[in-house]
Amino acid sequence: MDAPEYDQKCTRGGEAWDCGKAAAAKLGELVARGSVRCQQRDIDDYGRNVAVCTVNGTDLGRAMVEAGMALAFRRYSDAYVLDEARAREAARGIWAGEFVAPSEWRSAHRAPQAQSQPPRSLAVPRQVPRSSVYYPNCRAARAVGAAPIYRGQPGYRPEMDGDGDGIACEPYRPR
Repeated sequence: MDAPEYDQKCTRGGEAWDCGKAAAAKLGELVARGSVRCQQRDIDDYGRNVAVCTVNGTDLGRAMVEAGMALAFRRYSDAYVLDEARAREAARGIWAGEFVAPSEWRSAHRAPQAQSQPPRSLAVPRQVPRSSVYYPNCRAARAVGAAPIYRGQPGYRPEMDGDGDGIACEPYRPR
């Protein structure tokens, strides 16, 4: 799915509304229902993981598209195309007015320097220094704004790195 960016505005009833903030709020509401589980499906052009995420069996992408707060991202899957059509027909969310597709909005609002910079690679030190910083779990690390934690950073523990990629307390973790 492809949701409006946080700062993106749409129009509804001839008036601007913060559709990006509304989409973020809807996702927050869905995520608050339980633990998020993700299954990586691909990697995009910027090196980011493309995944299907669920909370208590609810597909978050499908729920966002059904609510009209995101578009089916056909580049990676046709899974949500029918859900998008139903949301459009029912005029839910962004379909209740006018909007610019999130991918087009990002292209138009990208910082000039970001357009020319290639994706950053992750440099992971081979030796893990001892640290006096300790988080009992990822929830505690997130609560203080320390997550994600990279191998070699204070507070990193292999037990918190569920997929063993050197990044503990990622926003999602493949099974």
